[in-house]
Amino acid sequence: MQESSSALVKPQSHGLLARCLRFHIVGAFIISLSAAAFYKFAVAEPRKKAYADFYRNYDSMKDFEKMKKTGIFQSTK
Repeated sequence: MQESSSALVKPQSHGLLARCLRFHIVGAFIISLSAAAFYKFAVAEPRKKAYADFYRNYDSMKDFEKMKKTGIFQSTK
């Protein structure tokens, strides 16, 4: 009988956790940076632009008079 144990390769267990953690930490860092960049350019910047466009031509007294005419305010005449 021949010994087949010499043909089997031992599994690597030394440093396995460190190698897996390094891979997952780098992946999580890249994914979180891409999610933050996506949110900034897809949500935050258009929202800031919409607010700036709205308040650029906004007249609060005109809006107040319009609401006053429709009867929203009951304390003013």
